[in-house]
Amino acid sequence: MGNAVEAIWTHATTRPEAVALRVDGDEWTFGQLRNASQQWAARLLDAGVAPGDRVLLAGGTQADWVFAYHGVLAVGAIAVTVNPHSTEAELGYFLHDCGATLALVADATHDAVAAAAAELDVPAWRLGEGARDLPVPADLPRTVAPDSGAVIMYTSGTTGKPKGAQLTHHGIRGSAQSVIEAIEVTDDDHFGTALPLFHVFGQVTVMRTAYEAGVPITLMSKFDARALLETAARHRVTLLAGVPTMWTAMANAAPDIDDLDFSCLRLALSGGAGLPTKVADQFDARYGCEILAGYGLTETAGAGACPRVGAPRKLGSAGVAWPGVELAIFDTERNPVPVGGTGEIAIRCEMNLKDYWNRPDATARAWHDDWFLTGDLGRMDEEGYLWVVDRIKDLIIRGGYNVYPKELEDVLYSHPDILEAAVVGVPDDRLGEEIAAVIVLRDGREFDVTRMQEWMAERVAAYKTPRIYHVAAALPKGSTGKILKREINRTDVSSRGHRTRKATASAPIPLA
Repeated sequence: MGNAVEAIWTHATTRPEAVALRVDGDEWTFGQLRNASQQWAARLLDAGVAPGDRVLLAGGTQADWVFAYHGVLAVGAIAVTVNPHSTEAELGYFLHDCGATLALVADATHDAVAAAAAELDVPAWRLGEGARDLPVPADLPRTVAPDSGAVIMYTSGTTGKPKGAQLTHHGIRGSAQSVIEAIEVTDDDHFGTALPLFHVFGQVTVMRTAYEAGVPITLMSKFDARALLETAARHRVTLLAGVPTMWTAMANAAPDIDDLDFSCLRLALSGGAGLPTKVADQFDARYGCEILAGYGLTETAGAGACPRVGAPRKLGSAGVAWPGVELAIFDTERNPVPVGGTGEIAIRCEMNLKDYWNRPDATARAWHDDWFLTGDLGRMDEEGYLWVVDRIKDLIIRGGYNVYPKELEDVLYSHPDILEAAVVGVPDDRLGEEIAAVIVLRDGREFDVTRMQEWMAERVAAYKTPRIYHVAAALPKGSTGKILKREINRTDVSSRGHRTRKATASAPIPLA
């Protein structure tokens, strides 16, 4: 496969007037998308950007981000897509770590990026200025080798400094084609989302898939449950994408939203974290749209597992391997785990990252032969269905017993009073770790620790039942809406939460 943007140029030739992009009500055709992208490419070439150069993109969802991104890829440079809400120090780290030659920045982020870039003598251009009217080279998009880097995305850095996962043109294009096959995308489909584009889910699984298939994508610059549902109904979106907190908000939207026509929706795609079964059922019952809750990573260009359209469902499963993907479960000695056993999920596919940028040691540790080691715990059945048990680093070991927070969170989400939940381990002198549940209640509900403990005891084994509960106004979330457990203040939760052995008053506490 060639340059990842080739498909846009093809669609601009064969169907130039077809709608390619909508952002907050404005729209562009495939012809306009190609023209704007190649103008950005011409401006980059005029500035001396060469194949393999890293160009930082720091902006929220806006049309110029989409144009600039495809312009960067068209010239064979590498787009380094970062969270626009990063601090000046974080932005400086990204610029230095990737060795960026240029930064393209949204107005809201410009000052922070410009300050960090100035220290490194890196030019910072405003995305809002758009591209200039320059002659367009005839050889766009440039030919690239299959393993040429296309994008660098930084991991969360929960175990140290963030690492830049370098994805290839071949990988992100292969990922998009795999999605097309897995969910049976047709010319009649239309993607819609409020996911940020700097993240692999919004950028590759949604945007790049839409453009590989030649179908439109409708974007919202900021998530709002009601607005996204209204937008989906108005523009006849067929494929809606989001993370679990988005589905929770939409499943609990105001009753008058039911007056809209959602007959266009055929599938909802969920990723970024495990989706509680109750939330999926609520959304399906209300909007008549099944949610396919899959599994993928930044390092695999989003590839992993997904339930197949029309195939039997298995409760809690992330489905089967995507087309072109192999899954395995390894023990700590890197031996295959017997069917049904729990171990580390490993992925083998052509979509896997090329490397962690300038991190040969980290790259080497992430591989076993040609298998990428995900750091996630899972199990598979004899038919190849995958269950994601939890992150290895989130595993709680209470008195020698392994406890998987995701399992308990799924149970908590089924409680009628609970809107959101996160289960974490907190230090305990006797047991090593104790289990704590941080919960957000539905409006007007009250919490009783004794009743909650009794309710949980009916559903999970005693050694897995949380002994500490904290009622919070909200859970900390990242820009994609994913709950950030690492920002929960576990010391305060432990010292000030409701304990089942002795219920105590608990005032609201900061979670970060």
